[in-house]
Amino acid sequence: QVQLVESGGGLVQPGGSLRLSCAASGIIFRLYAMNWYRQAPGKQRELVAAITSGGTANYADSVQGRFTISRDNAKNTVYLQMNRLKPGDTALYYCTTRQLSRDYWGQGTQVPVSS
Repeated sequence: QVQLVESGGGLVQPGGSLRLSCAASGIIFRLYAMNWYRQAPGKQRELVAAITSGGTANYADSVQGRFTISRDNAKNTVYLQMNRLKPGDTALYYCTTRQLSRDYWGQGTQVPVSS
């Protein structure tokens, strides 16, 4: 059974940094692309960053240059390093993956950015 567990969220001030982690189980982690999505109150879910099995990363324009996605295949974990955070980054952050045409989501971790 595929499980994704996010951690690392919490209140941060504008301009601050935070690193999110997502631990995966039930999959051969190194074979799959991993994604980070976010959903802010009253807004649609947004793809923030994605990383292929080979380590190629892509980012939403809104976070390009501030966020970095990475993966540690030995730990079955994907990370999202978030720098220069803005109030507009406030959201529930999810990691996701797709296996055999089925999407799997974690429970999310909350990131409020506020002074």
